[in-house]
Amino acid sequence: MSIDYTEKIPNNVDLAGDRKLQRALESWQPNFLTWWTTMGPALPTEDVYLRTAVDVGREGWAHFGHVAMEEYRWGVFLAERNADRRIAFGEQKGEPVWQQVPGEYRSDLQRLIVIQGDTEPASVEQQRRLGETAPSLYDLRNLFQVNVEEGRHLWAMVYLLHAYFGRNGREEAEALLHRNSGDLDSPRILGAFNEETPDWLSFFMFTYFTDRDGKYQLGTLKESAFDPLSRTCEFMLKEEAHHMFVGTTGVDRVVARSAELMLEHDTEEVGPHGGIPLDVIQRYINFHYSVSLDLFGSERSTNAANYFTAGLKGRWQEERRRDDHILTEDAAHVEVVRDGELATDEVSALLALNHDLRMEYVKDCQSGLKRWNRVLEKAGVDRRLYLPHVGFNRQVGVFSDHHVTPAGQVVGADAWEASRHKWLPTDADKAHVQSLMRPVYEPGKIASWIAPPINGINGKPFDYEYVHLP
Repeated sequence: MSIDYTEKIPNNVDLAGDRKLQRALESWQPNFLTWWTTMGPALPTEDVYLRTAVDVGREGWAHFGHVAMEEYRWGVFLAERNADRRIAFGEQKGEPVWQQVPGEYRSDLQRLIVIQGDTEPASVEQQRRLGETAPSLYDLRNLFQVNVEEGRHLWAMVYLLHAYFGRNGREEAEALLHRNSGDLDSPRILGAFNEETPDWLSFFMFTYFTDRDGKYQLGTLKESAFDPLSRTCEFMLKEEAHHMFVGTTGVDRVVARSAELMLEHDTEEVGPHGGIPLDVIQRYINFHYSVSLDLFGSERSTNAANYFTAGLKGRWQEERRRDDHILTEDAAHVEVVRDGELATDEVSALLALNHDLRMEYVKDCQSGLKRWNRVLEKAGVDRRLYLPHVGFNRQVGVFSDHHVTPAGQVVGADAWEASRHKWLPTDADKAHVQSLMRPVYEPGKIASWIAPPINGINGKPFDYEYVHLP
């Protein structure tokens, strides 16, 4: 399953064997490149030390080298096909997976692919100016790696739309380039992808929390009975791991530097000393975590139940679950607010699939908090960071009509407004973080508010010249 880079569009799906599809994608390609030029990274570069996929196997799948950004070879890469693969869940469990789209599921599958595809260019748009304030060349390189791979993930969804959904699919592929993050007239589909990413602390939080949501959404689509979608998402997950690494280690390094400054100056008020206070970091965690939780949708969802029953979208690690994978007789417990107090309701497991996925996500997010708290503990700092209650600051689902504190207490609107400055980033917080955003482009140097990484990329040292600027 090696990738053919001699083609105009690199691929491992034999585009040359389908001339009509090849011509359609080649006609979309200039529009993508125009979008990249106008909405992609704003900082001019000569070249960047990037990884490029050369295979879809488990080992040795990527090549590293300096590449001019505008010459990066985006393409269409699917994981290897398992000829014996069977549907793992739903009413058609045990039947062969589909290589074509069943007519009765055409609309639903197209919608799932469009929503996933819409998130990919959105994050590039949100991050397009971050290069202008990069804290080091190492971080600048990581930003650009995330950007080019989000661009390729857009290609992954566009390929499916062109290959399997006819004229409607081609029209949806065009629309993916016409919507823009935060645009008042034509915004991106999901709310979190219309939020600003104005600084590097926000970027690290985004790549930790919001890209982690992407991991779980891709994981459910990887289970799909529609095999081309499954194989597409399987390879995307391989690339997505680096994006979350950027967020995890980025916050690590911000916390480590703040702890260092706290000890050096014997104060929690590290702002005057060029650091980001732990209180501010906590408020950023609260915001990005709560916004990302909204991406899982309502805790009770008929759509999710229908997608599962039809075989379109499974659960996280479906085949490892120890149940019948049909769920018509199973129940789940979902949080609710009743009479001003938190409570639980028992509902059909099918209706609670979004809740099930969200619980897997929350458990995963906790690993980052443990890691960041170990940084504080190792530094000898007593303070600890935490995840707020899942009902905090929610705009979607059962908590959206209620005010829930980070500690999980339901309060009135007045109490919420009186304390929100303690829980969510304030204008002063954002202004302080923004004031620290000064670019450092000299190899081996780094901004004052963040610690250097323990290791470089692909065995290179931190002081390697990862990006050549004009």
